Amino acid sequence: MTAPARLGDPLGIYLHIPFCAHICPYCDFNTYAGQDDLIPRYVTAMEREITRQGEMLGHRAAATVFLGGGTPSLLTGDQVGRLVQSCRDAFDLVPDAEVTLEANPNSLDVAACDGLLQAGVNRLSLGVQTRDRRGLRVLGRQHEAADAFAAFQSARQAGFNNLSLDLIFGWPGQTPEGWRQDLETVLSWGGSPEHLSLYHLIVEPGTPMADAVTRGILHPPDDDASADLYELAIELLADAGYEHYEVANWARSPDLQSRHNLIYWRNGEWAGIGAGAHGQTEGRREMQHLLPKAFIEAVEHGEAPISNVESVSSENARGETMMLGLRLLREGISPDAFAARHGDALDAFYGATIEELSGLGLLEASPERVRLTHRGLMVANEVCGRFL
Repeated sequence: MTAPARLGDPLGIYLHIPFCAHICPYCDFNTYAGQDDLIPRYVTAMEREITRQGEMLGHRAAATVFLGGGTPSLLTGDQVGRLVQSCRDAFDLVPDAEVTLEANPNSLDVAACDGLLQAGVNRLSLGVQTRDRRGLRVLGRQHEAADAFAAFQSARQAGFNNLSLDLIFGWPGQTPEGWRQDLETVLSWGGSPEHLSLYHLIVEPGTPMADAVTRGILHPPDDDASADLYELAIELLADAGYEHYEVANWARSPDLQSRHNLIYWRNGEWAGIGAGAHGQTEGRREMQHLLPKAFIEAVEHGEAPISNVESVSSENARGETMMLGLRLLREGISPDAFAARHGDALDAFYGATIEELSGLGLLEASPERVRLTHRGLMVANEVCGRFL
């Protein structure tokens, strides 16, 4: 497959689990602490909403299921299994569908991992973030470095053979030596991870971390220092044999890339289900009610739990194809796939911009693809923003 996706390709299913035991100070996702008592009703409401969307979309083929959050690992294996089975009943889930669940390290042991495997999960994404104890405290994480290693071992012992680790760089006080040690440590774990997602910390307005930065309590590294950390990761993971296939993502081989996230980056279609979830199908984008209780009550009253709907214009769809597809470092955007999806040649819309950015050494353009150069990668947000 190439970017952009074709309309009608198998879609992805995103299930949002908004519950957390604790809200990290950098987090601006739609998450809630202290509402775990709602989980049983929420799971039942999710089952009903999955059924409704499956019927609305004609029981379309689906290639992936992704349970994100929040902390999906707060659910029991039985609850996860009910949600996965609902997806199988409501959609034509392909036989080898990728089923991913995000998990906190301190919520996993062998029994929990075995329960998730039995529930139909075949890929785990572990929120390691850092093995540095000071970094874990700065980020407000509730686990220790030893918990992350234990969770990784538990997943392997249970039988998981597709593990992804999330790490954060650019947090206040992080050093290049500490970042290198983070990466070398997780690569040294027995049976190194199949996938790594390395996210540069963004201090989002309105978060407790943003307040601490404003008050001078925390001091994030500047842009040059953050770029050095990114370059260090690129070099180290290349030496370790990982493919840098997307701006923030590395895989041990092409078949271990995140198939669900590839749907997003190829500007494909997905059903979004759960409090605050977004979905994009058939030229329209929906957002579901933000509050878990509002989501539950709408479903219980037989209503669609939708708070906002917008049509995706042809202009926006083209711009999003470019913005998202350019994040795919090897694949880039196929001119043929672009014309098939958007009805005219890539150059007809963006020829002058592509020529200008290629002249600056930020893009590489050929008949097969348009993609970022290494220089363009270092200013990817600015390059991608030129197409919006």
